[in-house]
Amino acid sequence: MAVEVVYRSSRDLERLFMDKAEADRHDKMLELAETLAAVLQQAAPSLNEQQAEDLGIYMARHRELFAKAFRNNPEALAELPKPDDASN
Repeated sequence: MAVEVVYRSSRDLERLFMDKAEADRHDKMLELAETLAAVLQQAAPSLNEQQAEDLGIYMARHRELFAKAFRNNPEALAELPKPDDASN
C-alpha cells in the first residue's frame, strides 16, 4: 500500500493539491477574491453576493493583468480571457 501526501486549501475543501506551494497560492487567491468581493459589494450595493464573489474570483485569478492596468497600463486588460473562453 502506498501513501500519498495531498494538500487542501483551507478556503476550498473540495480541491486537493499535490504540491503545498500550489495549495498556498490557491488559498491566497481565494483570500484576495473574498476581500475583493466585499469591496465590490460596498462600492456597488446592487451586486448580489454571487455576482460579487464571481467578480472577486475573476479579478483575483487575473490579478497580474489588473495590477499592470492599475500601474498606468490599461492596455493590459486586453489580455484578459474573453467570457466564452473556458480558461477564465
